Amino acid sequence: MKTLYYGGQKSGKSLLAEQKALSLAGDEKPYYIATYDNSYDDTEMAERIETHQSQRKDAFITIEEPIALAKIIEPHKTYLIDCMSMWLLNTIDSKEYDIFDTLDTLAQVDANIVFVLNDVSAGVIPLDALSRKYVDRSGVVGQKLAALCDEVYEVKLGLEIKLK
Repeated sequence: MKTLYYGGQKSGKSLLAEQKALSLAGDEKPYYIATYDNSYDDTEMAERIETHQSQRKDAFITIEEPIALAKIIEPHKTYLIDCMSMWLLNTIDSKEYDIFDTLDTLAQVDANIVFVLNDVSAGVIPLDALSRKYVDRSGVVGQKLAALCDEVYEVKLGLEIKLK
């Protein structure tokens, strides 16, 4: 089962995605793949990470992997990837076809994977090229994930809306 939770910042998508991963895992402890690259020395992000860690307590086995997602996913297990938006930032210099190859590889693994992706496309077109590339890539990756996933949920105000 592949599932996508998609929504704006602080919409509640991570909590709902955690609940979904736990329900899919059954009696086994699922894996939480944290994609944030902590080399930025960002205090505010560190606080967000602490909030996520305290929220999930010890319900997950945490793996920190900012780039090589396909190398750590194993069959017959359950994973939550939080979040694909950070992974996109970490792989921004990669070719789009390499990004799509990774997504196709993940889709082919016989595992439960719950993806989290931020909606960054509802604003104005960014002024700088790098920001435009990120927003554009987020949009096409969102479309690709939606096509690959069995279920897709949009999250607003902590409520999930099933799109697929």
